[in-house]
Amino acid sequence: MLPNAKVIDARRDPMSCCFSGFKQLFAEGQMFSYDQEDIAQYYLDYVRLMDHWDEVIPGYVLRVQHEDVVADLETQVRRMLDFCGLPFEDACLEFHKTERNVRTPSSEQVRQPIFSTALEQWKHYEPWLGPLKARLGPDWVAQD
Repeated sequence: MLPNAKVIDARRDPMSCCFSGFKQLFAEGQMFSYDQEDIAQYYLDYVRLMDHWDEVIPGYVLRVQHEDVVADLETQVRRMLDFCGLPFEDACLEFHKTERNVRTPSSEQVRQPIFSTALEQWKHYEPWLGPLKARLGPDWVAQD
């Protein structure tokens, strides 16, 4: 369907990713995100799908880890642009200055520079995230 498409697997720490979706009230169509076990399974299914693509078409998908983007935005932006065959532009590092309309749950965050305060936000709620941690399993939950 999209023979020349470039696919970027934008990944985040599993607990951070699932907690971010779990705490968000979506307008519609994201019912799985309101149950800790369901959202964990959704994440695990996504990883399994990406593993499949890596196996059957190696190099087709570029994996970009959110934490790496937060730590070094320019390097990761250049990686993605290189993968897509696009030139680097300074505006890519100043995305928060855009005046375009944004209609996503992260619409307020888009107006801010990259920040790291949400990387481990889930840890503040850890006592209530047992079902999420259990479903993800020990391989996916960082141990202190």
